[in-house]
Amino acid sequence: MFMRTASRLLLFVFATVVVLTPVGAAAKDISALLPTGDESVVSRGDFLRAAIEALDLGKSSYNSTSELPYRRIPKAMEKYVRIAEGKKALDVFKFDLLLARGITRGEALQVLVKLTGSQSSRSVSFSDVTPGSAEELAVKVAVEKGWMEPLKPDLFGVRRVLTSKETLLLLRKVSGQRTEREGATVNESTPTIKIDFKSSQRIGNLPKTQILEAIWKIIQEDFLHQDKVNPDEAAWKAAEGLVQSLGDKYSTFMKPANAQNFQSQIQGEVSGIGAQVEFVNEILTIVTPIVGSPAEAAGLLPGDQIIKVDGTPLAGLDFGEAVDKVRGPRGSTATLTIRRNGTELTVKVTRDVVKVPEDIITWQGDVLIVKIAQFGKITESELRPILAQANAKKPKGIVLDLRNNPGGLLDAATIVMSAFVPKGSDVAVIRANKSERKETTAFEPVIDPGVKMVTIVNEGSASASEIVAGALQDHKRSTVIGSKSFGKGTVQQVVQFVDQSNLKLTIAEWLTPQKRKIDGAGIMPDIAVKEEEGRDAPLLKALELLR
Repeated sequence: MFMRTASRLLLFVFATVVVLTPVGAAAKDISALLPTGDESVVSRGDFLRAAIEALDLGKSSYNSTSELPYRRIPKAMEKYVRIAEGKKALDVFKFDLLLARGITRGEALQVLVKLTGSQSSRSVSFSDVTPGSAEELAVKVAVEKGWMEPLKPDLFGVRRVLTSKETLLLLRKVSGQRTEREGATVNESTPTIKIDFKSSQRIGNLPKTQILEAIWKIIQEDFLHQDKVNPDEAAWKAAEGLVQSLGDKYSTFMKPANAQNFQSQIQGEVSGIGAQVEFVNEILTIVTPIVGSPAEAAGLLPGDQIIKVDGTPLAGLDFGEAVDKVRGPRGSTATLTIRRNGTELTVKVTRDVVKVPEDIITWQGDVLIVKIAQFGKITESELRPILAQANAKKPKGIVLDLRNNPGGLLDAATIVMSAFVPKGSDVAVIRANKSERKETTAFEPVIDPGVKMVTIVNEGSASASEIVAGALQDHKRSTVIGSKSFGKGTVQQVVQFVDQSNLKLTIAEWLTPQKRKIDGAGIMPDIAVKEEEGRDAPLLKALELLR
């Protein structure tokens, strides 16, 4: 599967995931604490509250006066956060709890292992579980105790979000309750997730609703090929068309399969040839191949246009359809017809599961080189501790390499900035339809402010990369070198529906702390340095400036 990024799918997430669920009667016992609807996504906050109540920890003593190291804790959740913090059950969430975000299977198990104090010596081996990690321990416990089943023999599914039904079953197993509800045994298999189209409740004034409903009624009654009618696909196509009518290249509706791939990218792992792509003039174009990916090994380059896949032209297809042509099973070969500088060539790429290497830390003598490939959850949770350890070695200078970084999460960008600038520093100005706010750092820096810094950008640096480079430039914390960045300066919000489909909608634009516009303009480097074949000219220039 192709990673959909940059101009088309490179998002800059401004808000946490919103879960829309159908209205229904509250269930009994612990299910009253979960979203209504078996297939509703469970947020971290709802899971934490339900887990603590299910394990009868709600009356546990806790320190109500100590300062919590987290941002944005609702008053109603403070008790549960403090109880979980006392048991170190929140370590999995690192610096920001993001309680409204959907919780994954792996995160939920890590919380439960800490809450219960469970241990296991069992051996497990799954392709999506890192050996020796806290996640592996949690999976060991889950397998040994029968809390949760793997999705496949070699895939546990730690990055899949939990539904209300799955959560209820899990908590009943962990707490020893019966796995029955309203007289019926809970099905332990993975459920089929569908949108509830039966509700008569309107949540908005959709134009031409009567015409749309009339069309659907006529199709159901009179269309000749009734065996070809797929209600879910029809609804998704209508949603896609509604969003496409906005004429905004960054707003898109993603069916469940595409949405899952998108979430996997943010988690740091994708399946496919390992290239980040965008739609440029209706042509599928490579922004950058991922380091160590099949695309890189095959020699694909930024700017390559994909004209055909296995001899089939992509002309006339929309972005999703074009991407689908490149997708395929792991181990299969995609024969791509590439247009590069006006010349067509054929490139064969073997598809594989690609782990996105978000952060690569190296040293050049006494200069620390920090290469960030994307601003995802790995960067958000792991970079600050790594930089703190590196700072103990007293680097003479730091190179922040953001070349070919297409962006990612706002929280991750803010965390990166927090490592270099004083607490409370502006990261970006976010201008919405009816409001304007500032994003600021919430932590003390981990790098000595006296350490000189150079940031490298190029035409593949977009979105979150531009926020960080622009903010460092405005604060005069770093010299920016390289070439002008991509120029992606709008903010997308992701809304997740009960069938796991996603809406990614442009809701704001971002500016640098000094309110410099980035969208369409990019970040101009302080010192222009061109790439040269056979030598890394920008990096050599950065080392020269620092030494």
